[in-house]
Amino acid sequence: MVGGRTSMQRTVLRWLAGIAAALLLAVPVAQAQLLPQGFFNNEPQIGNKDVGVTSDQLTYDANTHQVLADGNVQVNYNGYVITGDHLVFDQRAHTAHFVGNVVVNAPDKTVYRAPDMVLSQPMHDALMRQLTITTRNGGLITAADGDFQSGNQTILNDATYAPCGRCIDAKGHRIGWSAKATKMVYNNKTYNVTLTQPSLYLLGIPVAWLPWLSMPDPTKRMSTFRFPSYESSPEMGSAVNLPYFIADGPDTDILLTPRLMSRQGFLMGVQVDHRFHNGSVHVIAYGVYQRDPDAFAPYTGADYRERGGIQTYGSFKPAHDWTVGWSYTAFTDPGFYEDYQIGYSSTVDNQVYATELSGNQYLDLRVQRFDSLGDMTEAGAAAAPGRQALVLPNINYHNVLYLPQEMGEVDLTGSLLGVQRERDDGPFRPRGSAVDYTTGYAENKFHGMGEVDWQKQYITPGGFAVTPFVGMRVDAATYNGASTVPGAPSAGELFNATPIAAVDVRFPMIARTGWATHVVEPIAQLVYRGSDVTDVGITNDDSQSFILDDTNLFSYNRFSGTDRQETGLRANLGGHYQVNFDNGGWVDLMGGESFHLAGANAFDAPDPTQVTTGRGMSADDSYIVAGLQGSVIKGLNTGAKVQIDPSTGKVARGGVLGSWSLNGYNLNASYLYVAANPDRGVLADQHEVEGGFTVPVPFVDYWSFDAFTGWDIASRQWLINGAGLHYNDGYLAYGVDVDATGPTNTTPNDFRVLVSYKLKGLGGGSF
Repeated sequence: MVGGRTSMQRTVLRWLAGIAAALLLAVPVAQAQLLPQGFFNNEPQIGNKDVGVTSDQLTYDANTHQVLADGNVQVNYNGYVITGDHLVFDQRAHTAHFVGNVVVNAPDKTVYRAPDMVLSQPMHDALMRQLTITTRNGGLITAADGDFQSGNQTILNDATYAPCGRCIDAKGHRIGWSAKATKMVYNNKTYNVTLTQPSLYLLGIPVAWLPWLSMPDPTKRMSTFRFPSYESSPEMGSAVNLPYFIADGPDTDILLTPRLMSRQGFLMGVQVDHRFHNGSVHVIAYGVYQRDPDAFAPYTGADYRERGGIQTYGSFKPAHDWTVGWSYTAFTDPGFYEDYQIGYSSTVDNQVYATELSGNQYLDLRVQRFDSLGDMTEAGAAAAPGRQALVLPNINYHNVLYLPQEMGEVDLTGSLLGVQRERDDGPFRPRGSAVDYTTGYAENKFHGMGEVDWQKQYITPGGFAVTPFVGMRVDAATYNGASTVPGAPSAGELFNATPIAAVDVRFPMIARTGWATHVVEPIAQLVYRGSDVTDVGITNDDSQSFILDDTNLFSYNRFSGTDRQETGLRANLGGHYQVNFDNGGWVDLMGGESFHLAGANAFDAPDPTQVTTGRGMSADDSYIVAGLQGSVIKGLNTGAKVQIDPSTGKVARGGVLGSWSLNGYNLNASYLYVAANPDRGVLADQHEVEGGFTVPVPFVDYWSFDAFTGWDIASRQWLINGAGLHYNDGYLAYGVDVDATGPTNTTPNDFRVLVSYKLKGLGGGSF
């Protein structure tokens, strides 16, 4: 019961804060729109350029200095259009009194309606009875009367705000949420709002109420307490955050967040945000004196009393095309942020950078240091910083030059990578693998690369699209040989020049049937990279990801970074098929194979990161690959990828997925197969199938039920099961979800129940 009361109290506080925020956002804007700046300054006259008045009858009383307008009165002023049945404009008293069916149309599409409205000069006031305000988004604000005193305060009596307007749908059902207050007073000088008997209604039912509430305008920067939040964990116990915001001048925000914890005591958080004309600086620091350090054992930090961390980041623009910035995180131990649930991620990137982007030119200069976060043993925590690299420098440049007289384009690419690592990151064996991996050596390495390419597409008389490509790549690298891993390269230097020549030939053929347009495009490429040096970076630090599929089948260099490159003579053969149906459906299919014809095969060269091992490119004939995607029926989307080993005819990797959505119904399913690959240490086939559906609840509007499941076919165990029940009318959404994972999931044997809600305009929460 204690936990339940805490959650409910937190929810009520958030809802009531939202009531105030919603009314505040509406009312001060209404005030400014009803009285445009300078409305009374120049004593506007009938017919001059400032004010235009039209009516069925218009008279001027010289004795009383009043302008009288009757019948279909319309006043146009500075983009505002005010209509009504009768208008009295007193030039001496500087008042304008509109009577009967008064409607104010503001430039931002907000509409105000009332039986009468009085505008007055001395206090710059606007008074409206039985006020109704319709926002441009359909929201509705009503009040028995509205007194807009621009110099002092704004008062709404019996005020209601509903983002869903009347909150009645086409079938007469109550929807959405609304907020009510018997009186709302907004101080225009202190920016404070006072609500008398504020309450929140969901689907027309009151769910939260307070006798009185006073708070600062959340749209203004004022020093004040913000609403508290609650969280918990077995290690912290119950924890309450009590944030206090300080507006230190117009450009600096300070947020103090003390946290009171039942098991660990007191944690303090400080966030400072400073803005200047061309950038910003942010600093976030946390510190705790732990009452029970053993709660986090056996992970690092268990024997620390004092734990904490500091983060800073920022950027500025010293010139029009340049951005300079940084990010840095320091901590007492890698597990601090995760243990105390503070913006946790698995790694942090400490860096300083400068980037230029102008026209077709891009230049990026960085100094980076990567650190691992998360609970780990003392030995692992001690070794983790040494295994992470300091990247100094990391420079990348790219420029595209379009030659005059359609002579093609020239691409200029350059990079400089420096890597300093104190410890070897490996060898290790991933879960379920029988092969060692080493993802980084203890090293001091520099690798510079520069490449210039030219290409131009020609269309031959026979309809062939021929694109010749020529280029030159130059690499220079040094390595100090500090690694103790067996097989690590020796210290040395490398200089390598790689001439590149390629030709891409395509023959697009278009055919028209009675129901679709077809494009068939055979593709043939011949690529030569004249070098037998594949490890142009000596060690591989940035080319550790590769899968051959339809997206890179026709690439001249398939490695993701600069430390590895393709070599030799290679032919890529395949085709591309597209069909566009008259009913809007479409299909896109691409596939083919790559053949190594001569020279050194870079995908057959050993690499301790195992990036090329078992990927289907080490033999002269690569895997046959294909990719399919399309939508032939409205609401149905499908996709599939496959790799086939041509030597055995067996599928090496494949997957298919599909989803169908229509009128609130959704069905999705996917299947993934990865064949056993002893070269990579994967000794058993992997089969996984997942699926889910969403259906509207019969006979009940806005309710839906969804469920999903995943099955590990190879191990004959559940991956995940879950279901949820949700309500969503576009203004109010809430629901409950339950899911449980199996032992082979990435987060094994995990069970969760999630309750969530969301109010349009106010946000939401979950428990």
